[in-house]
Amino acid sequence: MFSLEDNRWHGLMGGYRTQFDPRPQLLKLQANDDMKAAWHELWEELHHQGDVGEASYAAVPHLVRIYRGRSGDCWNTYAIVAIIELARGVGTNPDVPTWLEKDYFQAIRELAEAGAVEILRAKDPEDIRAILSILAIAAGARTHARFLLNYSDEELMEIEKRDSEANS
Repeated sequence: MFSLEDNRWHGLMGGYRTQFDPRPQLLKLQANDDMKAAWHELWEELHHQGDVGEASYAAVPHLVRIYRGRSGDCWNTYAIVAIIELARGVGTNPDVPTWLEKDYFQAIRELAEAGAVEILRAKDPEDIRAILSILAIAAGARTHARFLLNYSDEELMEIEKRDSEANS
């Protein structure tokens, strides 16, 4: 795995297309220290209005590693990984750097495997949708993953109602 001590972190771009080093926030998550602030900054910097960068991809294996090493905070991990993956290669977003591909895609697979077990225990609708989005991504159903992430149950029911009315 791409080490937290590697000097390449300094030159990686985040969602704002500026350099962003997520290591301080990843270390906070790992230490269970000021989690709310850490997640806030990661959400702000790794994904911005559909944009992601190499720092976003590099953070994914560490987010999954940290998540698997502790319990809780299901939604943030599943949702941010899904958002980053769904943005990959879209518009001007870069592809995953070659040197990171193996760890990045393996992390998504590991998160999906964890999600396959956790989905049956999940109670919160947002957690369920975030987990299902990763499962959909892993299964190659990216459009389904996008709908799970972008629309609430109420919004999906409204879409279904409009579709039903249009086909009546």
